[in-house]
Amino acid sequence: MRYCRVVGPVWASVKHPAYNGRTLFIVQPVDERGADTGSTFVAMDHAQAGPGDKVIVLTEGNGVRQILKQGDIVPIRSIIVGIVDHVEPA
Repeated sequence: MRYCRVVGPVWASVKHPAYNGRTLFIVQPVDERGADTGSTFVAMDHAQAGPGDKVIVLTEGNGVRQILKQGDIVPIRSIIVGIVDHVEPA
């Protein structure tokens, strides 16, 4: 799992049927203080997130398949599973 910030939506005129009716976002990995820590990537929303939200993104394929319950041939690698209200740095 990764801690990220939602940058904005992804729009596509043609996409795999597994993405129908689902929102895709560009997310930026961040550290506990909110500083960027890596490259952006695409994640499917499963938590009703929006641009600017801090989120938890599951980036493990088997877990994504279990959450979506669509079988073994789901072309989705990253899914937003939670919205973070507050982070208290250690």
